[in-house]
Amino acid sequence: MAELELDLVFEDGVACALSEDELEQTIALVLAEEGVERPCCVSLSIVGDERMRELNYEWRGIDRATDVLSLECERPDDPDLGPGEPCELGDIVLAPAYIARQAQEFGTTAADETRLLLVHGVLHLLGYDHLQDDEAEVMEAREDELVAMLATDADLRGVRVTRHEGDEDA
Repeated sequence: MAELELDLVFEDGVACALSEDELEQTIALVLAEEGVERPCCVSLSIVGDERMRELNYEWRGIDRATDVLSLECERPDDPDLGPGEPCELGDIVLAPAYIARQAQEFGTTAADETRLLLVHGVLHLLGYDHLQDDEAEVMEAREDELVAMLATDADLRGVRVTRHEGDEDA
């Protein structure tokens, strides 16, 4: 399994449905299941809706909050990285209040929705995307497999949980 260096930052007053250990374990599981062996650095920010709106506008030109943003830096297979050199995978931003509202809408828990969106974010950093239908099918199937491995509710294992079908905003 790849070594993971996680730079975790919480905006003042913002709490997350997952513990710091669960956040790190989720990222590590995705990297391991994707066969990443190179040491990786990931920045994870937990922010409020207003900060997420600002970031979404700054990076994507969309002036509203969203659940997750992923900003890729390097890929583990980058030929410019030396043997054993850590990969600066990128940044993931989660908005827990937005995620909690979304979880209610989908009839799941804030914790399970957070797991899904963190998996979604890490897969983006690894090059997955969902802008084209064929890419979306691959990414969403992989999300579902990984989330099933992480599900705390036995009823969720094996159930399609992808939340971004037809959503160009994610």
